[in-house]
Amino acid sequence: MDKVTLSYNGDQNSIELPVLKGSLGPDVVDIRSFGKTGLFTYDPGFLATASCESKITFIDGDLGQLYYRGYPIEQLAEHSDFLEACYLLLNGELPNAKEKADFDYMVMRHNMLHDQILSFYKGFRRDAHPMAVMVGVVGALSAFYHDSLDINDPHHREVSAFRLIAKVPTIAAQAYRYNKGLPFSYPKGGLSYAENFLHMMFSTPVTEYKVNPVLAKALDRIFILHADHEQNASTSTVRLAGSSGANPFACIAAGIACLWGPSHGGANEAVLKMLAEIGDESKIGEFIQGVKDKRFKLMGFGHRVYKNMDPRAEIMRRTCHEVLTELGLQDDPKFKLAMKLEEIALNDPYFVERKLYPNVDFYSGIVLSAIGIPVSMFTPIFALSRTVGWISHWTEMIADPTMKIGRPRQLYTGSPRRDYVPLDERK
Repeated sequence: MDKVTLSYNGDQNSIELPVLKGSLGPDVVDIRSFGKTGLFTYDPGFLATASCESKITFIDGDLGQLYYRGYPIEQLAEHSDFLEACYLLLNGELPNAKEKADFDYMVMRHNMLHDQILSFYKGFRRDAHPMAVMVGVVGALSAFYHDSLDINDPHHREVSAFRLIAKVPTIAAQAYRYNKGLPFSYPKGGLSYAENFLHMMFSTPVTEYKVNPVLAKALDRIFILHADHEQNASTSTVRLAGSSGANPFACIAAGIACLWGPSHGGANEAVLKMLAEIGDESKIGEFIQGVKDKRFKLMGFGHRVYKNMDPRAEIMRRTCHEVLTELGLQDDPKFKLAMKLEEIALNDPYFVERKLYPNVDFYSGIVLSAIGIPVSMFTPIFALSRTVGWISHWTEMIADPTMKIGRPRQLYTGSPRRDYVPLDERK
């Protein structure tokens, strides 16, 4: 085993640290014994720290690669469907035909909500953000499903996984309908996962809602592409919450709360806001110059992890054009503006040299908007997609016999010890 030697105290002392090798990606230095030195490492944002060992998802930002259990995301988005991707993330292998049919059946039979849960919605203001509703209602699931709260029981963990994957779309769709003053729409048998979500969002009691297969396929791809993304902020939040022994419903609610942050789950929402601020094509030149002058921020371009093209972006780019063509929106001013912005960013040397390529959020925001989904629902749909990733990481962590409660250390820069001074003696 390779090792690195660290010298400290002016080279008077040293410690050997083992180097661990993964199946892909860079080696890591195992610093678990580093505390023996009396020192701690300092890494704000954990940019150079591997917080866990995982077999679920791999990202190579330099090469623009994203693998679920070793399968390239491009292949899954092209040939798979969301529930098959869910099975893969949860179980580690692609299912055979029977396993796939059984899995689909188990998920879809759990998509109803306990009737008393629907009364929770009435406790929210009508104009409450759907993410506020999601955090509250998902967290409340633990009050209704006591038969799957034993985190040490593999069967309980499996049932919780089915329930979360199945019920989060229903919870999200009902949050939208409550906001709009529409009656609740129950799941419908015979529809796929994505089709059912569209049905729950847009059906009405007075007319039959027919799902457009092109839109359902586009939405299914969005679900697949957002299903997992390694140890991001929300996934790390789920793992940290789960390390305390919290039940899975509480842990996923914690992940949803973290995803709500505009720096994490709000990126595709920011794209639509940016397009609205630009206004029309005549102002693109001024906006692009403002971006180059650092006066404006370009949303939906570039990525913190990917230093090359986001591998999910090309898939969503094709999907975006399919949806706009299907709906006859190529000449819609907002979408023409988006496509013009895409053209400039892909060809302008300023953006090409800095690798500011359109990312998945740029295209997914346009697709969701074209489908008719309001901006306030973009992040709930992200949460819906990411639930399977969160529960996969939670399950992997709970099953790990070496799991310990998360307890980061700190660099304290406050006051040193001082004695209390009675109030009447203070100056």
